[in-house]
Amino acid sequence: MTSNRPYLIRALYEWIADNDMTPHLLVDAEKPGVVVPRGYVADGRIVLNVATGAVQSLVLGDEAILFSARFSGKSFPVEVPIGAVLGIYARENGQGMLFPEEDAAAASSTDEQGAESSGDDNGHTDGPNDKSPKRPALRVVK
Repeated sequence: MTSNRPYLIRALYEWIADNDMTPHLLVDAEKPGVVVPRGYVADGRIVLNVATGAVQSLVLGDEAILFSARFSGKSFPVEVPIGAVLGIYARENGQGMLFPEEDAAAASSTDEQGAESSGDDNGHTDGPNDKSPKRPALRVVK
């Protein structure tokens, strides 16, 4: 099956906007293909306001999220592969969803071989050679 991440992102975006909140994306800026202004990246991550009033030409695609936004008054084309999206949430109340970081190499290896992982449903394995992806750490501050 294809990834459910792009579908969840679109649904949550719509839900947040329908509730008159401001949708924000938490992005792993170190993933290949991420195009964001590097001056706004902190600890390898960036938070992007994707509200309709903050961006132009927003495309929530199956492979990537594309839009143009202003950073310090300058227009900048942004491209975020779906696998780099760590979460989507409402700025006002923090409600939304975090996604596990994807291990692209493991996912493509499993797809090519048609084999299943020996880990649990979250991709975790036991043992000293455990190379499970780290979960994103997001703290809600009220």
